[in-house]
Amino acid sequence: MLVENYAPGVIGRLGLDYETVKSINPKIVMCSISAFGQTGPLANEPGFDFLGASYAGIVSMGGEPGGAPYVIMTALGDVSTGAHAMGAICAALLYRERTGLGQYLDLSLLDTYFHYHESGIQSLSLSKGAINPTRSGLHSWYAVPCGVFKAKDRYIFIISPLEHQFTGLCRAMGQPELAIDPRFKTNADRLKNLKELVAAIEGWLQSSPSDDVSMAAMKNTGCRMRRCYRWPRRSSIRICASAERCARYTYRILGDFDVPGFALRFSEFPERLELQAPFLGEHNEQVLIDYLGYSAARVKELQQQRILRSGPA
Repeated sequence: MLVENYAPGVIGRLGLDYETVKSINPKIVMCSISAFGQTGPLANEPGFDFLGASYAGIVSMGGEPGGAPYVIMTALGDVSTGAHAMGAICAALLYRERTGLGQYLDLSLLDTYFHYHESGIQSLSLSKGAINPTRSGLHSWYAVPCGVFKAKDRYIFIISPLEHQFTGLCRAMGQPELAIDPRFKTNADRLKNLKELVAAIEGWLQSSPSDDVSMAAMKNTGCRMRRCYRWPRRSSIRICASAERCARYTYRILGDFDVPGFALRFSEFPERLELQAPFLGEHNEQVLIDYLGYSAARVKELQQQRILRSGPA
């Protein structure tokens, strides 16, 4: 198994391209992870998470209609590309287990981001351009209600576009007649009269004694909602830590700090791995002496010549 994250072409110049390593081990599974893929007009462009989001059109979908696009301050693409690579690697290893054949995997930040489009690409294509998805602010451009509503003390995300869900929301509001109001009877009607519906929902939320009261009213009606938690907050971190979504680690340089926990849970491996990221060249001697048969004298010589380097980056 070989994973590399160099710019396209670099691994080949190092003499470790797929054809070379395959000739050494035909069963090798090699995975290249890059910003824009190994081929194509963008392949040699430098890339970061937000650039991938921009190229994929994800950034353009966030923000107010007619306004500037918004950038979500998360590492969605970086993390997801790694997770996609892990899935591809597991599938390739299973294929090798069954067939004895290795293969080459090409994963990119751009491809990962592009398939995160929910329904925009399909809608544009199926409608032959009649439907042109674009940023729509706090609310969905095609499903209503589905968005962020200003409540009494905080913001609440409400998603209830299906008829029974919307009917339940209207009951919770104490306004069941809204479900049969011609302005709001169908999703298309609600989309056309979005401003009026948002005003009605927010008016109810803000007139409630508290957000807890309005959320309790919505809870068992079929309406789907959740408070928008603010980050970073220690109280929010504690909520996630209680479910092991947040973990406390001790790092040799930084000390103790909280990090997002590993998203995958395995019943056979319930214990958290206490891993430490290695320093630059920390395992040079172990790899060269134990695995490649170098002598200690040769390793020392390479260190003196500054060919081998080690220490905190």
